[in-house]
Amino acid sequence: MASWLPIPIDSDFSLQNLPYGVFSTDADPTRRIGVAVGDHVLDLKVLTREQVFKDIKFDDSTLQEKTLNAYAGLGQHVHSQIRKKLQELLRDNTLLGHVLRDNHDLRQKCLVSMQSAIMHLPVTVGDFTDFFVGLHHANNCAGFLKPGADITQVLPSFWDIPSGFHGRSSSVVVSDTPIHRPKGQYREGGKPVSGTCRDLDFEVEFGVVIGQPSQMGEAVPVDQAEGHIFGFVLLNDWSARDFQKWEPSAPFTCKNFGTSISPWIVPFEALEPFRVSPIKVDRPLPDYLMQKETKSIFEVPIRATLEVDHTRYAVAECNTKFMVFSFAQMIAHHTRGGCPLRPGDIMGTGTMSGPTKSEEGCFLELSRYGEQPCEMSAEGSSGERIRRTYLEDGDIVEFAAQIRTKDGLENVGFGICRGEVLPAN
Repeated sequence: MASWLPIPIDSDFSLQNLPYGVFSTDADPTRRIGVAVGDHVLDLKVLTREQVFKDIKFDDSTLQEKTLNAYAGLGQHVHSQIRKKLQELLRDNTLLGHVLRDNHDLRQKCLVSMQSAIMHLPVTVGDFTDFFVGLHHANNCAGFLKPGADITQVLPSFWDIPSGFHGRSSSVVVSDTPIHRPKGQYREGGKPVSGTCRDLDFEVEFGVVIGQPSQMGEAVPVDQAEGHIFGFVLLNDWSARDFQKWEPSAPFTCKNFGTSISPWIVPFEALEPFRVSPIKVDRPLPDYLMQKETKSIFEVPIRATLEVDHTRYAVAECNTKFMVFSFAQMIAHHTRGGCPLRPGDIMGTGTMSGPTKSEEGCFLELSRYGEQPCEMSAEGSSGERIRRTYLEDGDIVEFAAQIRTKDGLENVGFGICRGEVLPAN
């Protein structure tokens, strides 16, 4: 889709995408909802006040709030109409193209340079659940989570249910928020030690943001579960591996100190062209997990890099196609006992590792539980290399993902999921 607004060919934010975020500027510190397009943020608060969406039946006050929760809760029917309207406003040769293109004053009000936008957490996160549905990560971590286990044999329940744990929503932060090295408890010489994390790690994950809510006591049918999804984010679930080794049955302090997400929520419709089938579960599932949609997950390549002293090193090339269960199945299982969904809830996939070493999405795997330092090469022609078992203070971890449509003309991306490791407080 060609736009009258110039969109760089390498931009994450084509008209196929139009992701939602919450931003402010130095000139106007008020937080408001925007949509990314090319090198600009389109201010939806301004467009709403200008009655641009007056022909769509919805509560337009939701687009004038400081978070996306209320708007996300309106459901995909409303989101689809708003998306189509925005595409018509921004496309060349449409009846609505002139509304923005030919109105200089309105363009000045509603188009903000991406460089001047200060991004904020797009939703108030009520609950965060992190799942464990990546096959290769499960295989690679078997011996860590259960010492002495055959590292090629995951727990039998891995194939039966999308397992997960309840994370801490208060420590979910937007990209570029620093993460302090946590303090906690680990074992040394067989004795408990209270101290600073020595084995700090990242995890390349994919996350879903819930839109339409469900009621307490209601089990969401798996074939209706996708209707509860607002959109998708990149997610880094920072992990203290030395703490985790001593609380493997119930991750707690090893996971509750920080989770970073990308600033833009990519809408469900934007990823429709990139559907693929999940890894086949080689035994029958309970009826409530039997999904009719066979292409129920999405193929999203995620690249992880590490910045050290202003030099960037390639770490891993991961992909979300290695999931055993879909988000719809995760939602169906999550709500099976009547647990309600709320707009702004986030669910993560767990680490999205692939079958080769270059596709392993955390240092736990890359360094073989911290026993074999991982060697990484600098990007560019310098040839510089560094070695890491786990993260050091000052390290900057960055995830990026971009998918190109089949015609090769448009990209769908998430912006950057980035965080710097600061020393413990």
